[in-house]
Amino acid sequence: MGEDCDVETIGGVLEDSVARSILVHARTESLSANALADRCDVSTVTIYRRLETLREHDLVVASTVPERDGNHYKVYRTNVRRLTVDLTDDGFELSIERTDTAADRFTRLIEEM
Repeated sequence: MGEDCDVETIGGVLEDSVARSILVHARTESLSANALADRCDVSTVTIYRRLETLREHDLVVASTVPERDGNHYKVYRTNVRRLTVDLTDDGFELSIERTDTAADRFTRLIEEM
C-alpha cells in the first residue's frame, strides 16, 4: 500500500548524497551508525544528522540491539520498498511504499516508551 507524501519535502531529503547512500546501504541489512559512517565514508556526526532527517520522514527505522554485557546500541534499516512519482494534471504526486506496516510502527513506538 502506498502512502502519499510531499514531493518537495521528500525530494529535498533525497537530494542529499549521504541520505541516499544510507538508504542504499541499509536496504538489505540493519546497520549501526558507525558501520554506516564507514560505508558512506563520512563522520558519525554527519550520519546521525541524516538519520534524524530520514527518521522524521519514516524513511529509516531504528531498532535497539542488546549486548551480553547489558549495553545496547541502535541499528538502522531502510523503510522504503518503492518510491513512485506520478505526473498528474495538478502537478506531481509521490507515493511511498514502506517496508514496515502500521503494526510494526506501533510496536516500535511502544518499545521506545
